[in-house]
Amino acid sequence: MKKYPQKYLPLIIGTAVAAGIFLGTFFQRDNINASYSSNSKKEKLNRLIDYIDYEYVDKVNTDSIVDVTVNSILKDLDPHSTYIPQSEYADVSRNMKGDFVGIGIQFYRLNDTIAVIKALENSPSEKAGIKAGDRILYADNIALFSQEITDDSLKNILQGRENTYVDLKVLRNNSKNLLDISVKRSHIPIKSVVASYMLNENLGYIKINRFAETTYEEFQKSAKALKSKNAKNIVLDLRDNGGGYLDQATQIADDFLKEDQLILFTKNKDNQIKKTFSTDDGMFENSKVYVLINENTASASEVIAGALQDNDVGTIIGRRSYGKGLVQREMDLGDGSAVRLTVARYYTPTGRSIQRPYENGDKSYFNEYEKRYKNGELQHKDSISVNDSLSYQTPKGKIVYGGGGIIPDIFVPKDLNYEKESLIYMLRIGVIDRFIFEELERDRSYYNAMTLEDFDENFDVTDNIVVDFIDYLKDAEVDFSFRNYKPLLKKYLKASIAEQLFGTNVKEKIINDDDKMIQKVLSLEEKNN
Repeated sequence: MKKYPQKYLPLIIGTAVAAGIFLGTFFQRDNINASYSSNSKKEKLNRLIDYIDYEYVDKVNTDSIVDVTVNSILKDLDPHSTYIPQSEYADVSRNMKGDFVGIGIQFYRLNDTIAVIKALENSPSEKAGIKAGDRILYADNIALFSQEITDDSLKNILQGRENTYVDLKVLRNNSKNLLDISVKRSHIPIKSVVASYMLNENLGYIKINRFAETTYEEFQKSAKALKSKNAKNIVLDLRDNGGGYLDQATQIADDFLKEDQLILFTKNKDNQIKKTFSTDDGMFENSKVYVLINENTASASEVIAGALQDNDVGTIIGRRSYGKGLVQREMDLGDGSAVRLTVARYYTPTGRSIQRPYENGDKSYFNEYEKRYKNGELQHKDSISVNDSLSYQTPKGKIVYGGGGIIPDIFVPKDLNYEKESLIYMLRIGVIDRFIFEELERDRSYYNAMTLEDFDENFDVTDNIVVDFIDYLKDAEVDFSFRNYKPLLKKYLKASIAEQLFGTNVKEKIINDDDKMIQKVLSLEEKNN
């Protein structure tokens, strides 16, 4: 990594945003095996592939030709119809399923060795005694430090059928001999509710990073725990949430709406309309809700924000959301690959579509962040361009707009300082996390013995750790000066330590300290009480 001029910052972050939206799209789960009649156009394409396969002068991988063809076709449709090759389907499905069968560790590859960052809470690895800092050298007598072990083959070795065992040989710090540890594989949750805690005695906080199969179940569990701690009102943090399953989003919206309120409706090519209404068992029907959104909040996240805003429920705080109002359905292509094809548009209760225009092609569409950066709307609400012909009115008379994202009720500007943005970026992509793992390795026994209470009350990131991090960046050819952001750097370094020792909940609490949007919520709560 090298230092980039400030003018490139929106491009760097915009690229990351586009990748996140692509991975976290919004779709329906009804997987169909449709049978459509053949026609001459399809036969023409099939015949061309056969000619290339059997007659072309050189050997050609026709599978790759098919992949390129499918991608080219979908690219001409819209930005969110996507092709999932067979090689990627298992990983994509696992991420959205909400769990997988494995042993439950987070790890890095260090010098071709599997180094355990942490054994997940209540996982088979934790129960078997795997500890942070352990090096897993063998699994079922297969050497994991071999150059031939790829990430895919490693998954095949460590994952498997439920209730089967994998025998590990583990090297632990200060231990002369390898430890033999047998781990029984089990279901490992991939959490989408990454933080849940009390902001004050009456206000609970829940952060959701995507909508997978188990998201509503996770949300309910977190919400009940907060209610048991006397949470009367809720902050729902949907910042940087790129979407996921529709039903999970509508169930969460339902918990804040009274019975028979419209959540959204969808319309397909034949103008068939399907409406989704709230039920009578909402957990927070009589609570105040604050929804935090930003320019990366997309799709299913926008369904929740739009449903609450259009029903005059709660307060939307932040910056204009991404603007994705297209519905995809996943369809099996018969060879282990699949396509997520746009089959409908969705509309908020007032009838607005929040889908941004995409007529100018994918490049223009995914460069939206750069446009917002340049036109000033990330820092000034007045710079948000609205189309008066796409204005709608809520039941209480509030004016809302379609045509490109959810505009918040209360605007909070983005801090576009280059040093701060770069720090956030390094935290997101794991640069800080990698350094912290190596820092913890210097005295693993000390850190592993630390309790959460000890950490909260007594642990501070020293100036020596800051200097070591700056040297670490220099070794990676990153020339960077933190100037007046040393306290923020210390906070992010501590947050990374917290995540590796105690999990994402503690990390998010540290990051959210002095967060502008949360501070805005707290000031509103204080004013209204």
